[in-house]
Amino acid sequence: MGLTASVLAVDAGNSKTDVAVVTAGGDVLATARGGGFRPPAVGVERAVDALADAVTRAFAAAGVGSVDHVSACLANADLPVEEERLAAALHARAWGRSVDVRNDTFAVLRAGVAEPRGVAVVCGAGVNCVGMRPDGRAARFPALGRLSGDWGGGWGLAEEALWHAARAEDGRGEPTELARTLPAHFGLDSMYALIEALHLGRIGSARRHELAPVLFATAADGDGVARAIVDRQADEVVAMATVALTRLDLLAEETPVLLGGSVLAARHPRLDDRVRRLLADRAPLAVPRVVTARPVLGAALLGLDRTGAAPEAHARVREHFDA
Repeated sequence: MGLTASVLAVDAGNSKTDVAVVTAGGDVLATARGGGFRPPAVGVERAVDALADAVTRAFAAAGVGSVDHVSACLANADLPVEEERLAAALHARAWGRSVDVRNDTFAVLRAGVAEPRGVAVVCGAGVNCVGMRPDGRAARFPALGRLSGDWGGGWGLAEEALWHAARAEDGRGEPTELARTLPAHFGLDSMYALIEALHLGRIGSARRHELAPVLFATAADGDGVARAIVDRQADEVVAMATVALTRLDLLAEETPVLLGGSVLAARHPRLDDRVRRLLADRAPLAVPRVVTARPVLGAALLGLDRTGAAPEAHARVREHFDA
């Protein structure tokens, strides 16, 4: 008798989607990878169409046509109303009898903890933070950028560095080596040349994310302006984590604080050290650590949580993805 599929785990980010078909016992029957998930750009139905390719391939490899439960952790599911719309769209595909949709930051959190308890801050292209307790209580932020009070992430850091570098070159701002290092990354000799190239599209807008590592390198070389930008990012990470811990009444007990996303996972010394130092001051019982596990693991674990799977199932699916 074959294994029965219990959970379809989906981790869908802006650039790629990972799915996994998992049994109630934690065996991973199949996985697949697909393209990015961007409802704001293409609409909900077309975004879910993009998920369907990976799901179809995973189901075919697993030899199933549906599962008991769909656990979907999705980028751009930032507000409860967006989660509801996306859940309805997934229900319509009949991939599973029940569907839970969460923001993809929850997958990072669950992948890094042994039980659904803790706080995660993700700093990648943008920045977000969520927290959860086993009783179902959660803390979250809208994470819509400056509109919702957010600051930073790779894109925001690059924009801030460009702003300071432009003002340094023309005299409106404080001198900074960023005025040299940012254009030099693209083989240019001035900020004016870089501004012109970005404005006229000779350098694609998407390449601005390449400037975040340049910022960190410039800070590491001692530039005061670059160091101040990095310090502000650390302050923002700790502010989000501390608020989430407070909302969940977790400040008074030892609690994991997971740090994820490309910016935090890179372990830039100045950023990493300041985050840990500020957390030790503001939330002394927080236990920070960087998460490197694939977020689809977190989506699978959340699905097993929902279906009441045994602890051995959680251990087995974690072993699969750790391997």
